[in-house]
Amino acid sequence: MTDANSRCIVSNQPGLHEKLDEIVLKHLSAEFKKPIAEHTQAAFDQVNEKVQAFNGPIILDSCCGVGESTANLAKRHPDALVIGIDKSSHRLDKHDIEYKQTDAGQYILVQADLNDFWRLAVAANWQPSHHYLLYPNPWPKAKHLQRRWHGAAIFPYIVKLGGRLELRSNWDIYVKEFARSLELAGHKCDVELYESDTAITPFERKYWASGQQSHRLVINL
Repeated sequence: MTDANSRCIVSNQPGLHEKLDEIVLKHLSAEFKKPIAEHTQAAFDQVNEKVQAFNGPIILDSCCGVGESTANLAKRHPDALVIGIDKSSHRLDKHDIEYKQTDAGQYILVQADLNDFWRLAVAANWQPSHHYLLYPNPWPKAKHLQRRWHGAAIFPYIVKLGGRLELRSNWDIYVKEFARSLELAGHKCDVELYESDTAITPFERKYWASGQQSHRLVINL
């Protein structure tokens, strides 16, 4: 990924989506009945064996892409098992050898649909200490609200997973909508600018090199 060539997000939304509250409240009061895909069930079962056998904190790195963030989080949390999840085998296959397992941390990369994986984790009573959502696809067109994680039917399961949730995005509206959705679920939090000397994902590095800012929310659920 080439640095300093990332375009700013363009959206036909000037602020929070006008139907955000309506959609989030609908999902919070409804049951998500979509069948679990077999490949995600199989992937979860393999990871769950390691989780149940691990005597330490569990950390989720959802939408991990090539897994650079997963490896970096493992180095920051050497006592934890960090699980990076992404639906794309193409992205996961790009996981560079320099990020492979080291003494600096333990992590697993898994290809799975998060709509299924999160539900399975809740059913298995996983209790992650941290849950990272770093630069998920923003789906900036107003008509795609329900493709954003906070506008999707799976959103209540993000809340149920608990832990210290941290979301980062280069689109402030995404983070503000997520914060509003959490408020509707009974968890109020603030949105802030995030700065650091070290980027931990390829997108984060690219956005910063292009002069874009990161927006963040952090909340203990």
